[in-house]
This record gives sequence, structure tokens and C-alpha cells, in this order.
Amino acid sequence: MANPPVCRIMDYGKFRYEEAQKAKESRKKSMNVSVKEVKFKPKIGRGDFDTKVRKIDQFIHEGHKVKVTMQFRGREMAHPELGSKILDEVLVKVGGYAKVETQARLEGRNMSMVLSPDRKALDVKPTVATHPNGDTPVADAPDAEMPDPGPLAADTPVADIPVAETLAADTAVAHTAPATADAD
Repeated sequence: MANPPVCRIMDYGKFRYEEAQKAKESRKKSMNVSVKEVKFKPKIGRGDFDTKVRKIDQFIHEGHKVKVTMQFRGREMAHPELGSKILDEVLVKVGGYAKVETQARLEGRNMSMVLSPDRKALDVKPTVATHPNGDTPVADAPDAEMPDPGPLAADTPVADIPVAETLAADTAVAHTAPATADAD
């Protein structure tokens, strides 16, 4: 021990301020990861499936872990392979930027798996391609090629239907409508 003891004269208020700034900076760099849950059922429709996959995509890109749960009711318990097929499809859709933390396993009436963000894949910017009709940009998916759905596919938005076909449909309805009698 040194004689006389070594000490430093400092401003205590400044010291406390600097320590608070360091703590604030370290909290800013750390990320609070929470687990979000998205529930599916075996009889889910295509539109609902796509909506839930978009939510999973959003949660993953925000940095959250996602617990994907498949709920079985009644006789659906006899076919867990249908649930695992849907979970596999979810994994195919988000597999490029998410990694499986916990594999799908059946626990009672629920089958669940946990996905976490893949930091390496999220840092890579996706390339931008155009829709087959050439007007709207679409994020390039490596595993899916967009087929041309045809003029009146069930999932075609009304805005994408050509005006000539809409007018033809309106006139066909007008000709088949019963005439009202104004025989006064």
C-alpha cells in the first residue's frame, strides 16, 4: 500500500452523470426479445394462412422469437400429420430468415415449434423483382416463382380485372334482369 494513499479528486455529480450515460448506452444496445405466439388450426384457409405468415414475418423482422402453435380439436387429433404439414409449410415460407429453435412436437392437443430470427439472413437486403404483369415490385423469394393466375382467378383483386371484362359482365347482368312493368 502506498504511503500516503493514492486518491483522485473528482466532481461526484459529473461522475454520476457519466455512469448514468454508460448504463443508458448499454441498455440501448441490448435488445429485449419477447416471444410472440401465432396459432394455426388444421382446417385453415389459404387467406388466413397467408395473413398469419405475414405476421410471423413481421415479428421475426422486429427481432422477436415466434412460437407457432397448431391447435387440434376433437377428431383432428387423429391426424397430427396434417398439422406437421402446415408447420412445415410455415417453415418453408419464413425459413430464409428464421431458424428453428425448437422442433415441432406434440404436447397434448397442441403441436408447437419456436422460430427465432437469423441475424445473418436479416442483414442481407432482398433483391427486388417485378410481378409477372410487370408493374409492381415484389420481394424475390428464392423458392417460389409467381405463376400468371389468369384473368379471373379467385384471388385476383378487383382492381386487376380489365375494365372490358367488367363492362361485359355488367351488360350480361342487365340483359338477364327481369324487366319491370310500367304499364300504367
